[in-house]
Amino acid sequence: MKKLVGIVSLLAILLVVLPGPLYKWGIVELGTAFAGIRFGVYAGAAALILLIVQLIFMRKNTHWPMAGISAIFAVIAIALPLSLMNKAKSVPPIHDISTDVVAPPPFVKIAELRADAPNPIEYSGAETAAAQLKAYPELVTLKYANSKNDVFIAAKEVVNQFGWELVNADASQGIIEATDTTAWFGFKDDVVIRIKSLETVTLVDIRSKSRVGKSDLGKNAQRINDFIKQINQSLSAI
Repeated sequence: MKKLVGIVSLLAILLVVLPGPLYKWGIVELGTAFAGIRFGVYAGAAALILLIVQLIFMRKNTHWPMAGISAIFAVIAIALPLSLMNKAKSVPPIHDISTDVVAPPPFVKIAELRADAPNPIEYSGAETAAAQLKAYPELVTLKYANSKNDVFIAAKEVVNQFGWELVNADASQGIIEATDTTAWFGFKDDVVIRIKSLETVTLVDIRSKSRVGKSDLGKNAQRINDFIKQINQSLSAI
């Protein structure tokens, strides 16, 4: 029994953890990866049930270190996907976030990279804007007393600090484009930063959009908030 518990719990954790890298490396399709995670949850539940049975009826023969490891694997296999599901329920099912929902910064150079992406480069529209304003009311156009050039330099530095792949940096147009790749599944989310002067104020808008998926689990909004926090440390926000 203890060997069976160990095998099932190990299978559970592998089914949950490995689909991300396998999809990232192009070995499996996204649907297959998600199916693997779902079966990992089932395997984790089965491992816990077997472990409980073992502890009740075969307590004397239980190898406690192995039982503990099996329990940890099973709990992780169940908890990780459930936490993602809870996160998905707590945020709107959108994947295109912008500090300007009326005239979002358009993608320029990145448009070529998204040619085959399931999610088009066009802004998702009024429904997405309404959902964003309700969920992330703090995301608005940034205003700085610094010059346009100083803001551009600071924004580009933040992109480099975050390790995003710089695609386009046009100081004359006030446009910076970059791609951020998520660690687990390797999802590519694209970012465009628009910087422009208005009298004595420099305005900054950031847009972050996923290439695949209906819901981004709040990742794009988090990315923009992180960017704002970082750039505010070196600029004079108004």
